[in-house]
Amino acid sequence: MIFIKKFYRGIYPILAILFILIFDKGIQIEPSWLGIAIAVALAYFLSPRKKIIQTQTGEKTQLTWVFLKKPIFLD
Repeated sequence: MIFIKKFYRGIYPILAILFILIFDKGIQIEPSWLGIAIAVALAYFLSPRKKIIQTQTGEKTQLTWVFLKKPIFLD
């Protein structure tokens, strides 16, 4: 949880590079631009989302992610 709070901006590029490597070496999709486009789309879908929500105490920044049930509050 603490790792996600500190490095949430780096998750998207790491996922994109990981998927590009998987598609390049493992699946071997022939047009490289197609593999890169699919990898970037998957990384975007699976990366955490940052949202600013309004509460009674003020604005809070919230991270939601596909793999977590509860949101993470950054503030």
